[in-house]
Amino acid sequence: MKKIIVALFAFSALYMSSCKTDSSDPKTVLTSFYDAMAKKDIAAARKLATADSKQMFDLIEMGMKSTDSEMDDEFKELFDKSNVEFGETKIDGNKATVNVKQTKSGESVNIVLKKESGSWKVAVDLNTMKGMASEKMKETGMSEEEIRKMEEEMQNINLDSIKTMVEQAKRVRDSIKASLNQK
Repeated sequence: MKKIIVALFAFSALYMSSCKTDSSDPKTVLTSFYDAMAKKDIAAARKLATADSKQMFDLIEMGMKSTDSEMDDEFKELFDKSNVEFGETKIDGNKATVNVKQTKSGESVNIVLKKESGSWKVAVDLNTMKGMASEKMKETGMSEEEIRKMEEEMQNINLDSIKTMVEQAKRVRDSIKASLNQK
């Protein structure tokens, strides 16, 4: 009996440890992040993201509440690990990047992770997103002048104003749906 209890305890400990994300490896954190996002488990994804990512997640949650099933399918496909290839991890101090390539389109992006309290976290904050956008603009062949102008315009982006616009758009959409249902 004692051996069975010890075996069950060992199995439980092994099972519980396998469920945790290895926060010492950026690629492992990123793949766990993709799993959470594919399941639309925002609470789990937030735990794998930097503290600065809170406002972006607030917007993501707001957007998810107002999307239709077609958008849900696109969201799932975007984060479905069978549709992406994770490249090599490049670590530079407390910052890491992992290239993620969409297998269907061939498009790729360098996802940024930052070390916080000794653990790697996915950076989904506005400044990181702006940097990623600038990188993609360079890849598409935009001139330095065009990129500079876009970056200046992006400096004026305010998450609170985006949130207000999303809320207004949601009210307009709901109003249109209500008027269509009355006919």
